[in-house]
Amino acid sequence: MGYAGGTAKNPTYHNLGDHTETVQVDYDPARVSYARLLDIFWKNHIPTSRSWSRQYMSAIFYHSEEQKRLAMETRDREAARRNSKIFTEIIPFTGFYLAEDYHQKYRLRHEPDLMREFRVMYANERGFISSTAAARINGYLDGHGTPETLQAELDSFGLSQEGSKKLLDIVATRPSSRGCPL
Repeated sequence: MGYAGGTAKNPTYHNLGDHTETVQVDYDPARVSYARLLDIFWKNHIPTSRSWSRQYMSAIFYHSEEQKRLAMETRDREAARRNSKIFTEIIPFTGFYLAEDYHQKYRLRHEPDLMREFRVMYANERGFISSTAAARINGYLDGHGTPETLQAELDSFGLSQEGSKKLLDIVATRPSSRGCPL
């Protein structure tokens, strides 16, 4: 979670300037293509709704002309498929500012039992914020994924047996309505 797209230096949640809240996705192109990431993006938000503020606008920040081309191509495909105007902006990447610590892994931070385990795993906040396991668990807690997909990767998260059971119980009782493949 962070801020991008604006001109203000070192934005914060309470001093955002002209930036947009966003996420930065680091990925391995040998494992997943940029085109596949765009497909996931379009399936998991409503690009036909106009944003009510720059802070929350829908945007794709491209890093190269090839990414720009693919973003525009998939945007046009979505417009045709939905028979509607797409309001998602396609903007050149100019920088990313990591949001304040309390914005990171927000859903996970509201599970004290699981957070105790992560505090043991990571000696500092940067390690926790950078953790792929924490990011994936945060996604499950927010409704992205099913108990079945969680069970298949649960052992890779490094949780105790009690922590794993707690996470499975939470995910099993929460609807998985987001549909985003993890």
